[in-house]
Amino acid sequence: MSKLISSLMALLFLAHFSTAQAQQLPVAPTVAAKSWLLLEFGSGQILTAQAPDERIEPASLTKLMTAYLTFSALRQKTLALEQTVPVSEKAWRTGGSKMFIRVGHQVRVEDLIKGMIVQSGNDACVALAEAISGSEEAFAALMNREAARLGMKSTSFTNATGLPDPGLYTTARDLSVLASALIRDFPEEYAKYYSMKDYRYNNITQENRNRLLWVDPTVDGVKTGSTKAAGFCLISSAKRGPRRLLSVVMGTDSEAARASESLKLLNWGYQFYDAVQLYSKGQAVWTPRVWKGVENTVKVGFERDFIVAVPKGYANKIEAKFVAQQPLMAPISAGQPIGAVHLMLDGKLLGEFPTVALAPVPVAGAFGRAIDSLRLWFQ
Repeated sequence: MSKLISSLMALLFLAHFSTAQAQQLPVAPTVAAKSWLLLEFGSGQILTAQAPDERIEPASLTKLMTAYLTFSALRQKTLALEQTVPVSEKAWRTGGSKMFIRVGHQVRVEDLIKGMIVQSGNDACVALAEAISGSEEAFAALMNREAARLGMKSTSFTNATGLPDPGLYTTARDLSVLASALIRDFPEEYAKYYSMKDYRYNNITQENRNRLLWVDPTVDGVKTGSTKAAGFCLISSAKRGPRRLLSVVMGTDSEAARASESLKLLNWGYQFYDAVQLYSKGQAVWTPRVWKGVENTVKVGFERDFIVAVPKGYANKIEAKFVAQQPLMAPISAGQPIGAVHLMLDGKLLGEFPTVALAPVPVAGAFGRAIDSLRLWFQ
């Protein structure tokens, strides 16, 4: 453990070491993993990746979806932190990592949450799944519906734990979508539970397996996982100043490697990229033509400050192009998706970022609609 922490501290030093950088695009780091990616949380940009769409076994990273649905149930008040739930024989008998709940006993939901997140307890996951959906099988169906809603296009869940199953698979990209949604949609729960370094239940204290929590004070989560097929995996997130980065590292050879390779990615992102605010919340970044509306144009922009990651020294070289499907017809509601901003850097696409209508455009009267119909016909 001391050797692991010493090696990680050496990597951490790189994050605080700055030198004058030449005007060149950063070279992606070499990461000893099967697949990985680094994501700028604020903009959703993937800064670097290897095989992000390769199908992989998620192992205990599956528990991120179990946690997401648990937090959703708490918000919907179909579950309560102080509520107690019975431990079924199935939950008690579930193999793998455990929080050591006892069959027939009643356990508080909050204890199960801590057991799931800190101790990676498979027994806790099954107990929560049964409390929310009645059975783990029904809960798995709920997991898949939620995955589809979040846009996880290459993921299939078959259980709440991540125990190996032929039908259980995902990708690094999908896992970044899930982890981002968890942090974005449940920030208070994320801050409360995912930075816990240990938890004691049933007179047994277990440490969080995310070793970066001990090494880098800016790392505040997220989850580890490991099986023979998956290797050693880690999703980690760090917040330094206003910026948050999220790394997904899958299929390393050891617990030490998943920690060091994750920290390497995080440090690289902070060292070689700056966060640049291009537009303010509510700022009209363009005003496309609207047809058959009481207004001829609509103000389009972002619902929050738009911040992107840019290689250091390249902020003044970004070019923006605005794209929307035409013709754009009224009525338009505020917040309705209207096209996207395409950011270009040195002729290459840096990213595509959806924009929304900042104000409504009601449909025009009969005369106005008729005039625009004629104009469209002549065009």
